[in-house]
Amino acid sequence: MKKILIYTDGACSGNPGPGGWGAVLIYKHNIKQMSGFVNETTNNRMEIFAIIKAFSALKQHCSVEVYSDSAYVINAFNQGWLNNWENNNWKKTNKKPVENQDLWRQLLLYVKKHNVTWHKVKGHSDNEYNNLCDQLATDEIQRYKDVLEEKKRE
Repeated sequence: MKKILIYTDGACSGNPGPGGWGAVLIYKHNIKQMSGFVNETTNNRMEIFAIIKAFSALKQHCSVEVYSDSAYVINAFNQGWLNNWENNNWKKTNKKPVENQDLWRQLLLYVKKHNVTWHKVKGHSDNEYNNLCDQLATDEIQRYKDVLEEKKRE
């Protein structure tokens, strides 16, 4: 079974506001970078979306190691939040609906196809690939802002 390393990060300028996401997939010595932009979103949505986009690039069953600086995402898996949410009909313990459940449901469809291990990394630290993902995400936001500025000048 192929072993894939996935690093992801999401960013948002304002929360909500324009957002970007970045992902790096590593298989042996091959590295694939992915990134994108969403006009109006939140940081948490971008964190989840980055992982969805990374999983969408996988074409077969893999052993996947996911690295993210998002405690929200990592804890949802490692602390069983997602299982609880599913079992409680997507309600939190306070009976309120789970935020971002559209993305969580989509991510779960991908995750169930693979053997996945989740790792929390410290953001904005010395992790080369996490820093690269952050750069990819923030670059997407900056490109959007540059386009808006250009349109204002026209």
